[in-house]
Amino acid sequence: MGLELKKVKQVIASSLKEDIGKGDITTLSTIPKSKKASAVLIAKERGIICGLDIINFVFRTVDPKVKIIYFKKDGQNVKKGEKVAKIKGKARSLLTAERTILNFLQMMSGVATTTNNFVQKIKESKTRVLDTRKTLPTMRYLQKYAVRCGGGKNHRQGLYDMVLIKDNHISVANGIKNAVSLARKEYGKKVKIEVECSNLKEVKKALESDCDWIMLDNMKLGDMKKAVKIITGRKKIEASGGVNLKIIREIAKTGVDFISVGALTHSYKALDISMRIDVDGNN
Repeated sequence: MGLELKKVKQVIASSLKEDIGKGDITTLSTIPKSKKASAVLIAKERGIICGLDIINFVFRTVDPKVKIIYFKKDGQNVKKGEKVAKIKGKARSLLTAERTILNFLQMMSGVATTTNNFVQKIKESKTRVLDTRKTLPTMRYLQKYAVRCGGGKNHRQGLYDMVLIKDNHISVANGIKNAVSLARKEYGKKVKIEVECSNLKEVKKALESDCDWIMLDNMKLGDMKKAVKIITGRKKIEASGGVNLKIIREIAKTGVDFISVGALTHSYKALDISMRIDVDGNN
């Protein structure tokens, strides 16, 4: 389930260029070129670790001779004070790569941890937690990977792999049935078609169409329950809009198949992780 280098190579290169620029002038001016050191990455709070492959990918550019020992795997729980990985090599390399590595790890572990918090809230139900397209620009692959590490499922990756007909599409296409019909005519059964519904009237219209999924968008719990009864298993049902940890369990009880949560990737709290460097090799 690890990260694919080809999918993150460009964003890592851009991140290193952004941080290092013409050179790490602090490290270059204060640390001897031959100085060796070791460093440990430590979780400073409880959470789900994610993005460990990034350490290796970063050092492929900064210094391929650096040695890395992993104590954890992506998706595993970490406790406060627990070591995640150990790095050995030139002190300059460790210091120069430190912030880039931590930025990725803290972000991805934060997404994974946030996702897991939502997943755990409804673990006794059959409802699954989905992410959305509300991701940081250029970070979607990494954030959606982190969602999976946290126990969630990915919704569509982008605009290209699933038809999701929203209110504006419906308005321009002259109705739900017509919009679905046009999409089905264009793509057949190659892709899934989902329709966003904000009320029970639209749910009934979507049921009359050839869509695969129906999204209950920002509906009240009472209307969600009625919608689930109306649909009665004929379509997959997704609940979306304003979902938080306080209400997700009640939403799951309505019987929906999926609950999509934008907060997984836009309102997560970065996991606090630090790098402790030791020139004497005592880590």
